[in-house]
Amino acid sequence: MSGNKPKAVVLLSGGLDSATVLAIAREQGYQTYALSVSYGQRHVAELAAARRVAKRLHAADHRLMEVNLAAVGGSALTDPSIAVPESANAQTASGIPITYVPARNTLFLSLALGWAEVLGAKDLFIGVNAVDYSGYPDCRPEFIRAFETLARLATKAGVEGARFRIHAPLIEASKADIILRGIALGVDFGETVSCYQADVEGRACGRCDSCHLRRSGFANAGLPDPTRYR
Repeated sequence: MSGNKPKAVVLLSGGLDSATVLAIAREQGYQTYALSVSYGQRHVAELAAARRVAKRLHAADHRLMEVNLAAVGGSALTDPSIAVPESANAQTASGIPITYVPARNTLFLSLALGWAEVLGAKDLFIGVNAVDYSGYPDCRPEFIRAFETLARLATKAGVEGARFRIHAPLIEASKADIILRGIALGVDFGETVSCYQADVEGRACGRCDSCHLRRSGFANAGLPDPTRYR
């Protein structure tokens, strides 16, 4: 029964990776609580996708929280004055992609941690990946380990002895491996949205880095790409 299952908060963007992570958490026996964040991204089609995925994968609850990272700026995903790259991956002077959103995963995990503490959950899941797209500093194993330490130090539950665990089951997986894992767990990738600049109907541009990674992932997995392109 679901009442006997441990609870886990799963960050769910509505994209391919996070949908697979939600399915993995469910397979591992957790009662899943999906958390999506409206952060000022260019489009909200991925949030509609997150609702579809949460319903299909039977999340116990699905919350939408808001953080205005558009006010921070500095990213092609939140600042309309910065173009989304459509060829080779555009980088800053430090080599970090221009699609990096400052402090995004730190803020997302902080929201997930707060909800987990209220729920009495000790497990958080996030779909970061350091193989196909290793340019983001908050997608590295070091970041996950550091946030785990922070979670134990910065919460009432942690001070009282709770040992929070941050699960990043896809961190070393290729996009093809992620797709094959998701398919095996019943994920309908046709319901997900990965494009950085999808239209209001969720149709992908087919040109941005995320679209290139997704398309090549299906090709390498030997599966047809269910993405709707405009």
